[in-house]
Amino acid sequence: MYKIKTLNNISASGLSRLPSERYEIVDELEQADAVLVRSADMHPIELPKSVIAVGRAGAGTNNIPVAKLSKQGVVVFNAPGANANAVKELVLASMLISARNLHDALSFVSGLTADHMEETIEAQKKRFVGNELSGRTLGVVGLGAIGVRVANAARALGMRVIGFDPHMTVEGAWALSSDVIKASGLNELFASSDFISFHVPLLEGTRGLFNTAALSVVKSGVTLMNFSRDGIIDPEALKQGLNDGRIGRYVSDFPKADLIKHPRVIALPHLGASTHEAEENCAVMVADQVRDYLENGNIANSVNFPSTRMARGARSRICVANLNKPNMIGQLTHVLGVHGINIAQMHNASKGENAYNLVDVDDEVGIELLTELRGIDGVLSVRLV
Repeated sequence: MYKIKTLNNISASGLSRLPSERYEIVDELEQADAVLVRSADMHPIELPKSVIAVGRAGAGTNNIPVAKLSKQGVVVFNAPGANANAVKELVLASMLISARNLHDALSFVSGLTADHMEETIEAQKKRFVGNELSGRTLGVVGLGAIGVRVANAARALGMRVIGFDPHMTVEGAWALSSDVIKASGLNELFASSDFISFHVPLLEGTRGLFNTAALSVVKSGVTLMNFSRDGIIDPEALKQGLNDGRIGRYVSDFPKADLIKHPRVIALPHLGASTHEAEENCAVMVADQVRDYLENGNIANSVNFPSTRMARGARSRICVANLNKPNMIGQLTHVLGVHGINIAQMHNASKGENAYNLVDVDDEVGIELLTELRGIDGVLSVRLV
């Protein structure tokens, strides 16, 4: 029986994908084969050797020590796109709130008293005159699962959309509306947009992606929307732009103590994926992926190992995670040959520094063979499924 440890409340819809006759949700981490997590910080946690998979019920994995787990051969899964619709709808809401000055208008009305309320509203409502979205330009930085949906939805509202993503996938290109303009660089997007929405992971190359240099080229009064990750927008550039009016509004899902009272800032309490539907979608997606890995060794949507899938076609299956370096396959097949093991089928794939192998064999596999495979320099993990 496989044992699963949950570090957060995982949707029952997800846990129901793990049949009770084969899976048990355990209280102690030391008992676990896999961990399911949402937002809990796993960096200070030492995982026992029994854990071979971590499933993040969401897209980002900043709360997981991915590099450390990779060295241990632990596969880290996420759920890209499962919360895409939820984030898309929040971006659209943010544009409407900003364009129509709804945040200020709501605050105004909530402060009224019954005395002369109608007269006060009629006298003051012109303070909150806004703009329509149709005809305005939205810049989308990052055209992954969320960015594509945001771009397409904005086009449906009559907006002009310009996008930038140098690493766009073929699947993303197929899904993106043909009316979306492809920017040649970020400066072109920054200079053309009335609204800018960020949908990129927080990496060394994206930290401070919007900085003082970007601030010098943006349209005056631009609305920035950050539902991606804190750190994408440089804090000093943000403060400077807010104070001098070059940034007309900043809508963020990551509140900062020094900005939440700023009149141009609308801060939300990390609501991007906070819908019942998104939580269920993420939990179901990651539970299915972890189950397929535990039972069949298949990998889909891993952030540290390559997608690898192969139909079962022999008596035994050996799963090998290793460093991506020369002669690894040769060494693996040599050991199998020495033990007289015939390979029925094999699939190898690599991703960055790591590689993964599925090897189906016609013979029974003993502990001695597995031990010898684990002893190969560069092998991170070996298991029999």
